[in-house]
Amino acid sequence: MREMMRWDPFGEMAPSAWWTEEEAFAPAFEVKETKEGFVFKADMPGVQPKDLDVKLTQNRLSVSGRREAEKSEKTDTYYACERSYGSFTRAFTLPEGVDAEKIKADLKDGVLTLFLPTKPEMQPKQINVKSS
Repeated sequence: MREMMRWDPFGEMAPSAWWTEEEAFAPAFEVKETKEGFVFKADMPGVQPKDLDVKLTQNRLSVSGRREAEKSEKTDTYYACERSYGSFTRAFTLPEGVDAEKIKADLKDGVLTLFLPTKPEMQPKQINVKSS
């Protein structure tokens, strides 16, 4: 109740002449499995390909990177600071059978897409059932 009594509905709109807190940048991932393999997607606006590191070690996929904060002048007045910056690392354990030689990574329009195909012998095969 004390917090509610101290809450200022207009406090968020008050100008701020400083911004020292660097919020952690943590892109959310979408992971799906298709007939051909696994597809990972993550929104990464403002991240450059040179700032990304994608590795596959055995069955462990790791994606790390960094989004740099924009430079601001001491005379700038912020009314809202909701964007986040900094480094991130995400790791995923994959099932056996990923073809490491054919992995593709693409960063287009701020979306990172990773395609990890499975080896042909690991893909499902249809078995026909015959009547005797």
